[in-house]
Amino acid sequence: MPRCSIVKHDFRFTVDFRKLRDMDAILICVPTPLDEHREPDLSFVRNTAESIEAALRPDQLIVLESTTYPGTTEEVVLPILEKSGLRCPIAPYTICNAKTEFASELQADFLLAFSPEREDPGNKQFTTIQIPKVIGGVNGPSAAAAQLLYGQVFKEVVLVSSTRTAEMAKLLENIYRSVNIALVNELKCLCLRMGIDIWEVIEAARTKPFGFTAFYPGPGLGGHCIPIDPFYLTWKAREYGFPTRFIELAGEVNTAMPDHVVASLVEALNRRQKCLLDAKVLILGIAYKKDVDDLRESPALRIIQLLQARGVKVDYHDPYFPQLPKTRHYDFGLTSVELTPNTLGKYDAVLIATAHSCYDYPAIVRHARLVVDTRNATADVTENREKIVRC
Repeated sequence: MPRCSIVKHDFRFTVDFRKLRDMDAILICVPTPLDEHREPDLSFVRNTAESIEAALRPDQLIVLESTTYPGTTEEVVLPILEKSGLRCPIAPYTICNAKTEFASELQADFLLAFSPEREDPGNKQFTTIQIPKVIGGVNGPSAAAAQLLYGQVFKEVVLVSSTRTAEMAKLLENIYRSVNIALVNELKCLCLRMGIDIWEVIEAARTKPFGFTAFYPGPGLGGHCIPIDPFYLTWKAREYGFPTRFIELAGEVNTAMPDHVVASLVEALNRRQKCLLDAKVLILGIAYKKDVDDLRESPALRIIQLLQARGVKVDYHDPYFPQLPKTRHYDFGLTSVELTPNTLGKYDAVLIATAHSCYDYPAIVRHARLVVDTRNATADVTENREKIVRC
């Protein structure tokens, strides 16, 4: 089957949900954040499902792509859609030769599946169509229809036996990263006390051709996936009376990293006889990862909050954010300052929170009084290394 591409004149935006009746397939890609109690907030999923239900017609395929806990598609989305009077029965199916096998007499008025997004913003090594697409249906016809849809775009489609399996697979991917990042973050703190360079340790360990995958420490987790998604499973696990200790411990370690960064900055300033109160600090990089224009859950925001609470005058520079927008938790009202030698020299410390590729790190170290590096961005800087504190 030929690969699809988006044709400009066939790609339209609308806020009129009535037009959903004209669609054969509807993909739900809405946020699934945590609320103030760190519990799943499925309001966006529910509201979207209710809007679809009002326009639902027979033979449509609905696919939830938002990351969520196992059971959401069947327990939340399906009952809302069935309020339309149309039915999509939950039924087991098997997979043979990459195709679903199911009872031929199964009747479904509409089709429902789950297929998680698997993206890595800023990663140019993998394009969307190269990343295998995981699909699980509430029944065999739903899985087969979703396979037919996504098979027109993706080079590989991976069928699993249920929506719950597909939902859990996405959580496993993100929990795996969260736990391993927490491990290296904890080891970084230990290595600092022991006088060992954790970055050199990781580079040495990754020369092993098997049994080791390199993860790197930083100032904390950011993005819309890893800081949030593991807690969806933690919440759901309580229903089964099962403690998810690895997930919760990893969350504690990663959440504490901005505090560790601030403590390291305080220590570095103290060694230079500079009090934190009324100190001037420039944050380099606000995005949650380098070379992207996304600041969701960025640890840099938490670092700014912690510093301001201690009386620090904080400014920032980020080429992707001329102004800091208001977020769910922060509203600093800051504007990115110009990055010049004169600007760098005005601050008591420059803190590298996000290692954008566009930064001239040798020049930054040369003109700054003190550089606190949370990303090992200055590893190749050879001059003025006495100014650098890595944390």
